[in-house]
Amino acid sequence: MIDRRTLMISGAALAGLAAGPVRASDALDPVVAQLRRFVEHGDLPFASLRVAQRGRVLTEAHIAGSETIGPDSIYRIYSMTKPVVAAGAVLLIEDGELTLDRPVADIVPEFADLQVLGESEARVPARVMTVGHLLTHTCGLANSWGDARVAPLYRQSGLTAAAWMYDPEIGGLDGFARRLGQLPLEHQPGTDWLYGYGLDIAGLVIERISGERLGDFLKRRIFDPLGMVDTGFFVPEDKAVRLAGLYTAGEGGLNRARPGAELTPLRRPLADSGSGALVSTLGDYGRFADMLANGGAVDGARIMSTDSARLMMSPWGPQDHIEPRLAQFYGGRLGGRMGQALGGVTRLDDASGPGSTGEYSWGGAAGTGFWATPGLGLSVTVMTQVMPAGAAPPRDALRLLIYRALAGA
Repeated sequence: MIDRRTLMISGAALAGLAAGPVRASDALDPVVAQLRRFVEHGDLPFASLRVAQRGRVLTEAHIAGSETIGPDSIYRIYSMTKPVVAAGAVLLIEDGELTLDRPVADIVPEFADLQVLGESEARVPARVMTVGHLLTHTCGLANSWGDARVAPLYRQSGLTAAAWMYDPEIGGLDGFARRLGQLPLEHQPGTDWLYGYGLDIAGLVIERISGERLGDFLKRRIFDPLGMVDTGFFVPEDKAVRLAGLYTAGEGGLNRARPGAELTPLRRPLADSGSGALVSTLGDYGRFADMLANGGAVDGARIMSTDSARLMMSPWGPQDHIEPRLAQFYGGRLGGRMGQALGGVTRLDDASGPGSTGEYSWGGAAGTGFWATPGLGLSVTVMTQVMPAGAAPPRDALRLLIYRALAGA
């Protein structure tokens, strides 16, 4: 369990936004140099980096490699969609229209009779699944890939990751929920951690409460106020040339992805996937990260209250079963203790670098990543396009360099 002291530290990180000076960008030159080496050595096809503190950009770099990129390049951010959707849910909580302990079935009746896959494949009635479970990977929903026992059932039902939202037979988010509701959960809600489709159903919750399509709600409440003009669930035709190429890492080095996977973002989906379908630019997502790092506002645009930002980036729910699962999921790259927050993870100690306690972060399948550290007003966003993400995780490799540079500048 997360003790009271840890929770107080996490809250204090947001309360201390005014502490510490803004650092000079030249201290970050070694960080940019390290990122450039990743590209020159063939670990990354190209890379972009943005570091800001209290809304002021300290460093922004666009490093060409297999192709030329720049400030207007559009990237597939995949699972970095999750923190954005979590922010949308938090806004409804701030509005008084939603709570984390509200049963999902109250809003999504397709989930009224959920079952869990028990021992010997027997199905047993599920406990109440809450909105908080959806936002923290503790709801019992799995993904179509991985080794979950229910994953083959998802595939047999047409619920394939990155594909179901384009299939007219699924019937959009409503049909997606209907099919999921007829399949068993991997575990009882709130009892374990499993990376899955929870944020997709959270997107449906947002749609049904707001009366808007998920993308429209996010545009109105987050993207437009922050000036995130190139962020959405597909790339419009007039921006298609700006979509960066997608690469895969193998024994022979980097290879361009097959055309089908590479061109998917150019298609308008039939449903907006809250788990991983957004595209964005370095600057757009950097503004979102700035907002979180500065307690819900940046450059006069307040998206959420400081209390709401604290809620989003603090550990939620019992954590005793979370830490070992996160360590397994990250493959030993955590560099300290982590807790599960809403839509992302939060750092519980300074093991990652000076002042890193309270850091909220998440990444995407193509090597993109970001973090926001409220205690320092620090935001870091990294973009590239290589799969799998673990082939060359630039965010994790640069983290300690950045904290050390800012502490010693």
